[in-house]
Amino acid sequence: MPTLRQSDGHPSPSAVSAVGLRKSYGEKLVLDGIDLHIPAGTVFALLGPNGAGKTTVVKIPSTLITPDSGDLHVGGHNLTADPQAIRAAIGVTGQFSAVDGLITGEENMLLMADLHHLSRREGRRVAAELLERFDLVDAAKKPASTYSGGMKRRLDIAMTLVGSPRIIFLDEPTTGLDPRSRHT
Repeated sequence: MPTLRQSDGHPSPSAVSAVGLRKSYGEKLVLDGIDLHIPAGTVFALLGPNGAGKTTVVKIPSTLITPDSGDLHVGGHNLTADPQAIRAAIGVTGQFSAVDGLITGEENMLLMADLHHLSRREGRRVAAELLERFDLVDAAKKPASTYSGGMKRRLDIAMTLVGSPRIIFLDEPTTGLDPRSRHT
């Protein structure tokens, strides 16, 4: 795979670098030698039909599943040697919502802040900022179970951003969003 170079000729730092990723589920080969070099600071999209392995490609660098073989670095960290460092550097919005419907939108955000070990004050600041950014202020004190599908998706994406991750993995992030929300 050719090395991508910055304008100064130096190699472009990778957000994600994979060589020879393979994954099977039983007899079903899902990934057969995937190579990726995603430079830091870029937006990268995987496109393909259902069953093409896109979600599997997202789950591996997100440390949710392990590859059968191949070499993977995320944020400069090796998947095999330091998965915890990868987890500290990333945010993940999965194909299905991680929103807890039994608590309010604000409580979901504050729970994420606690999981990221933010101070109470910083957690409240970040939660308020993201709730405003995702147009959820009016619904913040209501149980998330009362949210529309699009509101839940916006909350889910906002929750991903709580820890200010350097790298964000989004698996079908616009599912359930109206055109305005998709654009935002």
